[in-house]
Amino acid sequence: MIYIFDLDDTLYDERQYVESGLKAVATFVESRWGIDREIGFGQLVSLLDQHGRGQVFNDYLAMHNVAVTKQNVKACVTTYRLHSPSINMPFSHLDLLESLPAPLYLVTDGNKVVQGNKVDALNIAHYFKRVFVTHRFGVKHAKPSTYCFEKIKQAESANWQDMVYIGDNPAKDFVNLNKVGMPTVRVRTGVHANVEAQPGFDAKYTISKLTELHSLNL
Repeated sequence: MIYIFDLDDTLYDERQYVESGLKAVATFVESRWGIDREIGFGQLVSLLDQHGRGQVFNDYLAMHNVAVTKQNVKACVTTYRLHSPSINMPFSHLDLLESLPAPLYLVTDGNKVVQGNKVDALNIAHYFKRVFVTHRFGVKHAKPSTYCFEKIKQAESANWQDMVYIGDNPAKDFVNLNKVGMPTVRVRTGVHANVEAQPGFDAKYTISKLTELHSLNL
C-alpha cells in the first residue's frame, strides 16, 4: 500500500500555524504602528475565535484606529504568509511515518510558499518521496481534483486500490478518490473533526487520531 498524507490538521495541528502567524502580525503591527504585540496577539486570537479568519486583520486595524486600507491589510496578510512558522508534529506521528513502508507522499492544498514553509519548519520532507503542493500546478488542481494523485499513480505504476489517502476535511479530501475506488481515511482532528459529511464525501475509514492508522486493515 502506498500511503499519501494530507498536511494541515492531519499530520500536525494547524492551529499552531495560525497562532504563529498571528504572533508575526502582532510583531509587525507593533513595529509599524506602535501597538503592543502581546496585547495585540491576544486580541487577534480573540477576533479569530469570534469571527473566523476572513476579516481578522481588518477588524484588528480598525480596533486600533489604523486605516483599513488595501495596502495596510495586504501588509498584514503578507507578513502572515511569509513568516517562518513555529510549529511541530507529535513524536507519535513522526514514529508513524518512520514505521510505514516507502514510498510515502504528501498532497496538500494552499499557497505554495506557505505550505513549503510549513514542511520546512516541521522538517518532514525527507519522509516523503515527493511533496505535492497542489497550487503549484494551478488552483484548478487543488482537491477534490485527483490530478496530483494521478501523478503518483503513474510514477508508481500503481492501481487506485494500491494507494490510500489520509486527510481530515470531508468537504474535499475524499469525494473524487472514493469515486475511482481509492481507499480513503478520515482523521477526526482539527477544525473539521465534528463536521458531518455530505453523502459520498466521507472517507471509507474513520479514525479518531492518526496513530490508529496501523489498526486499519488496508
